[in-house]
Amino acid sequence: MIGVGAVSVIGLTLLTRPVIGVVWAAALLGFGAGVAYVNSRGSLSRSVELTRGGDGRHRLLVVANETVGGEALLAEIRDRCRNRDCQILVVTPALVGSRASHWASDVDEAMELARQRMELSLIAIDELGLKAKGEIGDSDPNVAIEDALRVFPADEIVISTHPPQRSRWLEHGVVERARDEIDLPITHVVVDLAVPAPVAEN
Repeated sequence: MIGVGAVSVIGLTLLTRPVIGVVWAAALLGFGAGVAYVNSRGSLSRSVELTRGGDGRHRLLVVANETVGGEALLAEIRDRCRNRDCQILVVTPALVGSRASHWASDVDEAMELARQRMELSLIAIDELGLKAKGEIGDSDPNVAIEDALRVFPADEIVISTHPPQRSRWLEHGVVERARDEIDLPITHVVVDLAVPAPVAEN
């Protein structure tokens, strides 16, 4: 790819004016950077490197978006942190409807909606007598998990989704991929926003 690009730049420079060759070189560089970004984004290593706390606290990483305030998820968080000095990080990926949306202004809207949901969930967790922090994650939930683990030494992960028939995350294999690539206990909590009873799968 690099060799072909170099030959095309030299050829254009010889056959036309030098400025055209420079413009073509810049275009090739931009294209190459775009390809590198697309190929690298969302590619987790087979084994995500984990940080460790080692201070006696139990660190719980919670990953959810539309279900982040669901009763089932809150019940699971409460149970996981019972009788523990628990530190919680809630990561809410910004949902983007389509690939084209990544280049449109509705990315800002997706981030704002994610922020609002996250803040409401932090209030609900606080009402459980627990303290949590939150952040907006990458639109790819698996990338959001990897990013969080770089700075948050989680002991376990809770991933919350809609029921299978309505969950894009389950359709895209988010939970299975996380379990394959991360050496931590991962609990999948199904949240049916119309049904408050918790359903958890270890």
